[in-house]
Amino acid sequence: MSTPSSVLVVGSGAAGLSVVESLRRKGYREPITLLGEEIGTPYDRPPLSKQVLAGTWEAERTHLRTRDVLDALDTEFVLGDRALSLDAAKRTVRTESGAELGAEAVVVATGLHARRLPALSGVAGVHVLRTLEDAARLRGELLEADRVVVVGDGVLGSEIAATARLMGAEVTLMGPQAAPMQAQLGLEVAQLLAALHTGHGVRLRPDTLVEALETADGRVTGVRPVDGGTVPADLVVAAVGSVPATDWLAGSGLVLEDGVVCDSRCRAAEGIYAAGDVARFHHEVLDRSLRHENRTNATEQAMLVAANILGEDRPYTPLPYFWTDQLGVKIQVYGLPTPSSTAHIVEGGTREGRFVAQFRDGEGSPVAVLGWNMPKQARLHRQQLLDRYAPAPR
Repeated sequence: MSTPSSVLVVGSGAAGLSVVESLRRKGYREPITLLGEEIGTPYDRPPLSKQVLAGTWEAERTHLRTRDVLDALDTEFVLGDRALSLDAAKRTVRTESGAELGAEAVVVATGLHARRLPALSGVAGVHVLRTLEDAARLRGELLEADRVVVVGDGVLGSEIAATARLMGAEVTLMGPQAAPMQAQLGLEVAQLLAALHTGHGVRLRPDTLVEALETADGRVTGVRPVDGGTVPADLVVAAVGSVPATDWLAGSGLVLEDGVVCDSRCRAAEGIYAAGDVARFHHEVLDRSLRHENRTNATEQAMLVAANILGEDRPYTPLPYFWTDQLGVKIQVYGLPTPSSTAHIVEGGTREGRFVAQFRDGEGSPVAVLGWNMPKQARLHRQQLLDRYAPAPR
């Protein structure tokens, strides 16, 4: 495909905005339209569960760019209007307002929706956290709550539990894993995270599924686990995962399987690409399909998409990465720890509260590196992984 005469980006988060900025940096001067469901200026999501929820940041501090910088992109921003459907053959998007937007190249960057379970919905005092509005509502009630239950022991649930505890609430964190973030960290490091939480007064309920909510006068009063009993709660946060925002793409002709399925160039169809949390791409080096839900991927994948729109024909072969800040600890993970990989401390120590762990597979080869309050050292150790992720020469 030759350089397109126009580009439409659907999604105004970090990935969508990064596509626009990358195109302009590369000298693309044709018309660009960015369509976004939310009304305000594009903003960053990682601070929502930490700084914004804690009140140490005002909402404006999450804005990705100032108004002057956005204006300089010479892009038509269509905000506060939700995409309803895509005609992949014609590369046109119909919106909730009735508008029909088209371009020669379309980028899907609609991100995620918070997963909502029937057992954790429809009751006052029960929250999810995905948007700035969600964070504002949750913070308002957190300031008045004494007993908080967070359902979901992944990254988001663990961060919310940590923040709520630092705000002074009695916090219970429950979920199906043996320790918080076990899927991301492996059991050994997840047990250290569990000890960090309990050391700060967070009550953990591992290996726990929720059956129902207890209510009174239409408001939550507790959470009832499947194994019996009730955990009292003035406020409940459901952090039970997220789902790719692809509902509007039903019938579009794109392949949808836990995200928008793309090739190694992040191309979903002729002239249509996907970037960020919503994109499921083929990783040529690992020879598997991946979808990454993190801020770093949103930017890096967006830059790759912009390059391929302009004809560079580059595969996306990132070294997976994510980070989290909880209770004074910064955790960074490079690579993909597996359930069968084992963690070996290669620098620092657990007693000191600062270490780097290397995850190795059954053959002793490194598959991931984790830093616990050692960000610089973790970045140095990640070099051992970079060769494995370099694409083969063409």
